[in-house]
Amino acid sequence: MFTRASLVLIGLLARLPLPVLRALGALMGWALYLLVAGRRKVVGINLQLCFPGWTPAQRRRCTRQVFVYFAQSWLDRGWLWHGSEETVRARLHLTGAVHELEGEAPTVLFAPHFVGLDAAWTALTAQVPRRFATIYAAQVNPEADAWILAGRQRFGAPELVARLEGIKPIVAAVRQGEPLYLLPDMNYDPSESLFVPFYGVSACTVPSLSRFAKLGRAKVVPIVTRMTAQGYEVQVMAAWGDFPTGDLEVDTVRMNLELQGYIDAMPAQYYWVHKRFKDRPNGEAPPY
Repeated sequence: MFTRASLVLIGLLARLPLPVLRALGALMGWALYLLVAGRRKVVGINLQLCFPGWTPAQRRRCTRQVFVYFAQSWLDRGWLWHGSEETVRARLHLTGAVHELEGEAPTVLFAPHFVGLDAAWTALTAQVPRRFATIYAAQVNPEADAWILAGRQRFGAPELVARLEGIKPIVAAVRQGEPLYLLPDMNYDPSESLFVPFYGVSACTVPSLSRFAKLGRAKVVPIVTRMTAQGYEVQVMAAWGDFPTGDLEVDTVRMNLELQGYIDAMPAQYYWVHKRFKDRPNGEAPPY
């Protein structure tokens, strides 16, 4: 009942002017910062590990901003998934090397976990005349799961491949010309990951970007999304040269290094609430 009421409320709030909605999101973010002590601690530890030169005041300020952007992005899903098509198109701006998305060349999109990850997906499926694919992990709550699935399938008849289906349907989609929207920058199953540096700290990292690019004979195009006062800017970057190399570790090290550059430009918009360093090499204790 609570989930259903929350989703209805998000849909109703979508009708508000964007500045008003963002103000509500800021209030919600401050409340989460004050009340959710466990995640506040996770963000603080992540920032301390990745930005050791920051002062405690800088980390606290960025942590508050992380919660504000997180809350604002969740409320934005209301207009992304329930607002008029005209509103959605007006608030999502594709920029950069958009030509990389033209044609039918096999393509893997490197989409890091910035708060605008669903805004980017919506922009691509609504504005680019191709069928996109992505990997989907089912949510525990069935009502929330149905809401998210419907939202991500709103435009362009995309293909959402369940994580449990394995790699074969994903590779097939890439080879058929469906750009794969891939988010490989989280701490997943250590048995399928490599420990490579992320801001100089060994991080459990899935080498799927290199693997899918090789298996799909695809180019890799980064997609970096920034929340703005007008909505979101979805920047399509030029395809990486010399990728994949055939060496999973070399490629995954490069992925994290490139990601660091994207984060440095807007650190508060990255998904620091995730326990990025949960799994440790050689039996080390996790920092959380």
